[in-house]
This record gives sequence, C-alpha cells and structure tokens, in this order.
Amino acid sequence: MKKSTKRMKLGGIAVAAAVAMSMTLGGTSASAANSNATIDIGTLHEVQNLDNTANGGAGLTEAFTGNVYEGLFKLSDTGKVENLLAKSYKVSNGGLTYTFNLRSNVQFHSGKTMTSADVKYSLQKVTATGSQSPQKSALSIISSIQTPNPSTVVVNLSSKSISLTYNLTYVWIVNSAIGDMTSTEDGTGPYKYTSWTRGATISLTRFDGYWGALAKNKVVVFHEFTDGTALNNALLSHAVDIITSEGNPDALAQFKNASFKITNGLSTNKQLIIFNDKVAPFNKALVRKAATSAIDKAKLLSSIWGDYGTVLSSVMTPIDPGYEDLSSLNPYDVSLAKSELAKAGYPKGLTFTLDTPNDDPHPAAAAFIQSSLAQIGITMKINIITTSQWFDKIYKKRDYTATIQNVLSGRNIGWYANPDFFWQYNNPRVTALVSQSESANSLGAQAQLLKRANKLIVADAASDWLYLYPLIVVSSSSLSGYPVNGINSQFFVYNITKN
Repeated sequence: MKKSTKRMKLGGIAVAAAVAMSMTLGGTSASAANSNATIDIGTLHEVQNLDNTANGGAGLTEAFTGNVYEGLFKLSDTGKVENLLAKSYKVSNGGLTYTFNLRSNVQFHSGKTMTSADVKYSLQKVTATGSQSPQKSALSIISSIQTPNPSTVVVNLSSKSISLTYNLTYVWIVNSAIGDMTSTEDGTGPYKYTSWTRGATISLTRFDGYWGALAKNKVVVFHEFTDGTALNNALLSHAVDIITSEGNPDALAQFKNASFKITNGLSTNKQLIIFNDKVAPFNKALVRKAATSAIDKAKLLSSIWGDYGTVLSSVMTPIDPGYEDLSSLNPYDVSLAKSELAKAGYPKGLTFTLDTPNDDPHPAAAAFIQSSLAQIGITMKINIITTSQWFDKIYKKRDYTATIQNVLSGRNIGWYANPDFFWQYNNPRVTALVSQSESANSLGAQAQLLKRANKLIVADAASDWLYLYPLIVVSSSSLSGYPVNGINSQFFVYNITKN
C-alpha cells in the first residue's frame, strides 16, 4: 500500500502548466447548480498564519490566493499569466520601467477603495527586511515605486526582468492599513475570510461587493487533515465534497464509481534531497554526485506513487522554459557512485544525518534513500522533525547537513543563483547566467540561457531532484468547475458549482 501524502510549500516563481488529462469516471447530476451552496474542501495542506510573507504555509496559499487576495496578475490553471487588478501595463524601451494602470472601483473587504498606495505597500511588504516571502529575492530588483495618481503605479527596476509579471502573480495586494496580517485579512478577492480554527478549518464567504463576476457558490470551507486515509473517508462519507490532492494511488479504486470523479493533472511539486552545500561532506560536488547516482529514482517513485508521477533530473520540469533531460550527468550507477565518493576523499564511506519532515511520504522516502546510500558506504541517520521544526531549523537557521522536502512552486532555478538561499549553493557562473536570462529580449533567448545554467547546476549536483508529483483531484460527481492542475499550490474555488 502506498503512503498517503501531505505536502509543504516553499513558494517560488510562477510557472506555466499543461492542461490535465481527464480521467473522469461517472456522470453528474442534471439538476441545477445551487448558487448558495457550501463547498467543503478536504486538504492535507496546513495554514500556519494568514500572512504569506510570514510563512503562512501551503494551506494559506491554497485557500487565499485568487480567492481572498488577488495580485496585479494571476496564473490561470493552464499556466497563462493574465491581467487581474492591473487593467493594463506598458514597459519602457529599456525594460526598466513598468507602468501599471489599475482597475477602477475595486473594493477591499473592509469597504475601502483600492488605490496605487495599496499596491506600493504590498510590493514593499514582500521586499521588506523581515519578509519571508520566496519572491523577496526575485523582486529585490525593484529600485523605486511611484504613485502619480490613485490608479497608476510606476515600478522602476535596477535591472531588466523578463519574468516580472510571472513573479507578480504571487504578490497579494492588501489594504495598506491592515496592520498585522497574521490573524486578519483585507483583500479584494471574490471571498472574504470568516473564520479559522488552527489545524481544523478555514472558512470563506462570498463577497457581494466584488468588482468582478460573483463567486458561483456562497461558502467554502477548507478542512485540514493530517492523515490521507481519514481524508478519503471524509469524501466517501460526504463530509467533504472534494480532495485537492490524493496522495495514495491505491486508494483510487474506492472512488471508481458514478458517485465520484477523478482527474490526473500536472503539478509543479518536486520532491528533492536538499544538501547544505556549505557544510561537509556536501560542500564537495563529488560527494553530492555520488549520493545522487546511488539512488534509483524510478524505483523510489514507483514505491510511493505506482504508475503516477515523473522522474526528474534537474530543478526544471518538462513544462519549464529551457528544460531538457539531464539524467546522463548523474545516472543511477552504484559503481560510479562508489568511485566518486572515493575521489572525494571518502574511500571508506561517511556518516551524516538527514532531517526528515514527519509527514508522508517523507519518512518512507528517507528510508529508501538510507538503504540506497548504504550500498556505497554512506551511513545516513534519520532525524524526524515536525513542519514547524523544519522551517525553524532548516529554512531559517540552516542548521542541517541534508534534508528531504518537496517544493510546490515552479521555475525555481533562480534560487540556485542566490548564494544566500537556505541550501547555500554558490556558483558565480550560474548566478551570471540566470541574471542574463532576466535581461533577455525574448522568451526563447531566456530559455537558452537558463538551459546553460541548469547544466551547470546538475553537473554540480547542487541538490538531488527525485521526482515530480502527479496532481490527482477526486470529487463528488455533483461538483464541477474546480482546478485540475496543481500550480504553486493555488486552488481557485469561485467557479465551483454543486448540483
């Protein structure tokens, strides 16, 4: 039996995603949709607080992005960047100045009218000293912001950024007078936040003052589960209407009837081994390469996901610009791994500790990795920690040798160009290529530069990218209009109808 899966979010740069392949089973009711329906959503994502610049967690992104808060742009479920609160925009000839024209008559849930001052505040909040937003580095190129009138925002950059609109899809526009966002909200989205019980539920209610089309349902309740079996039982008993991500392929058999629908979408969620590239023994590329070549990724993926998911060879996924299969650089080869370990100065092997999140499938994956590394003389001790401990010990304090984690967002190559990121990889050539890619005059030119950077990262085995999760959504047959692709953990709920 495969393990049920619970996931965490590290955020990141937006990415285009392919349209899901439908695996729908069974029909839907012919009765009319109920516009006053309550939609109960089951999820394994956690909400830490209500501020996405303060490690609010994947559950917060899932519940709030596009639903409670909106950006100047949004990333659709098919991966297209679309204007949202920015009615239009123009870019200067040199690419260093963006002028955004805002939609008029947009109201925050408090009743205040959104102005350019709120947009300026929101952008500055992401790049502020205390911000823990993963977009902080990418948006650090903003050198100044002007607000010549309430409906115009002028953003000046210190260097060109062809990815700016992608990055802005994950910047929430908030009321500049909101204060502490960790326990309250004031967004412009089609829902307003009504209540949150930590570890249990977060509830949203349709905002009738919304500037756009009103939500097709009245109330949405996200129910948090820590166990995949309990979540599946909740759907079977109709305690929830939909599961945002099924983590156990073996559990799908019970939903293969006319009462349920199953879709197999494409996610941006990558499972990887993260080495602390500044700490021995993983400060040596040969050690990282040896560890990577010792693991049969296809077998690992199959042990957890069966026939679902995709083996990875780099930080890039098949839907990223510049992607290519680089598995030949660090192939599964135990003899090669032993040789590389010896060349690195460890002919008799070595010992290290892997900090492992306690949620599935991390402990099972860690056990598989432990067995694999033992083949080449590496003794790996497993230290199981909680989600909050992981963020504090690994992400904040960088007090680790290696860890295993999944990254929900796409286009993460920029993190490897930042020596200050928590895995502390430092290759000036990669930093230069990624920087040059942002100044490219076309997406094709950008992709070529990123391809070159990616080869260097993989040659260094900066991390070990294991596999790409599938995105399996299971719902009651009475539901329609929900997203089927797992892009950066967002889950738009405003088009969901229940018959």
